Amino acid sequence: QLQASGGGLVQAGGSLTLSCVASGLFFNSYYMGWFRQAPGNEREFVAGIWSGDSTYYVDSVKGRFTISRDSAKNTVYLQLNRLKPVDTAVYYCAAARAYTSTPYNQRRYDYWGQGTLVTVSS
Repeated sequence: QLQASGGGLVQAGGSLTLSCVASGLFFNSYYMGWFRQAPGNEREFVAGIWSGDSTYYVDSVKGRFTISRDSAKNTVYLQLNRLKPVDTAVYYCAAARAYTSTPYNQRRYDYWGQGTLVTVSS
């Protein structure tokens, strides 16, 4: 129900845009999030969005990443700018059935995409 895409290999300082298309759910009623998992690390929260002015970011990506959503396309995006090698990870999109005040809590999410790999070279 969640299909993520847009990952790839990019040099440090570069940019990528990740997309996640949702199907089979009423998109507007879901809180959408992005998580990532680097090799050897646990999966961690990156960003979440309820509406255009209700977004939440982990401190390490603030000012570099932007989350947005397009209800007409049932799609959530993650714009990754000024990428660093430490951003290398598999990025996952996730959907929670309702608004959550704790978007960093993975247990709040009901559906997960398959992940898309972002590799940042130095």
